[in-house]
This record gives sequence, C-alpha cells and structure tokens, in this order.
Amino acid sequence: MFRRIREDVQAMAARDPAATGRLEVLCCYPGLHAVWAHLLLHRLWTTGFELTARLLSNVVRLLTGVEIHPGATVGKRVTIDHGMGVVIGQTADIGDDVHMYHGVTLGGDTNEPVKRHPTVEDGVQIGANATLLGDITIGEDAAIGAGSVVTDDVEPGATVAGIPAERVD
Repeated sequence: MFRRIREDVQAMAARDPAATGRLEVLCCYPGLHAVWAHLLLHRLWTTGFELTARLLSNVVRLLTGVEIHPGATVGKRVTIDHGMGVVIGQTADIGDDVHMYHGVTLGGDTNEPVKRHPTVEDGVQIGANATLLGDITIGEDAAIGAGSVVTDDVEPGATVAGIPAERVD
C-alpha cells in the first residue's frame, strides 16, 4: 500500500506543474485521496460487503468531491487533478497511468445489469468536464479534449474533442 501511495504521489507531482513538492501532493490532493480510499472500498466490494462499501464511498464523495463506485476497477498511478465533480461508474475499468481533470464522468448508457461504463486503457489523458458514456474503449495513450462527449471507441494514440467527440489529430 505504501509503495502504491509513493508511486501515485510521484506521478501527480510529475503531472502537475503547480505542485510544490511531494508533501503538498500527499496532503492536499483530494483526487488522490479518493483513489486511495477506493482501493480499500473496492476490496470490501469484491469480498461481499457491497452495502458497507457503498456507504463509505458516499462519505469519501462528501470529503473529496470525487465519486468512484466501489465496483469500478482503477489501475496504478491514476491521478485526478482538482477532482471536484468526477464521477466513475460501477463497471468502469481504468488502466495504469491515466490522468483526468475535474468534472470528468465515466458514465453508463443503460439501466441493464451489464458492462455499461467505459474502459480507459493505459496512459490516457481526459480533459476537464469530459463525458464518456457507455461500454466504450478509450485506447492506450489517447487524449480526450476538455468538455468533449465521447460515445464511441477511441483508437490508441488518438486525440478527440467536441460534441460529439471527433478525432482532431
């Protein structure tokens, strides 16, 4: 767990030019605090304590402004800059080294009990207030522009922006 925290702090410090040091990142970045809490809540969820995990995830949301469903899968060195308003749905899968900004939504597009949230592969960057909906895949090292609405798969390495999101690179 401590290795994970150290890696996350280093990743955030490297990605945020406003960070003045690792101690500041450790203490003052609610997006990281939400991810760390999610690690524990996801373990509760997967071991059968769903209600407890959901209740505690609501406490984390109140404290950090970041809502990560305990059923979601979150990789290593995932950083959420500023954090406020981020919503990550139950069946979302997030790879390693993903960076997202405030207001990002990884949302569902159906009420059916199926995979209904995005899969975000390694190295993706998601701009502020971007909305990704449905069982779509955002390919490795892709970039999603701020304010974009993404409802279709994004190829690895592509940059998309707009409403609806279209390839811009």
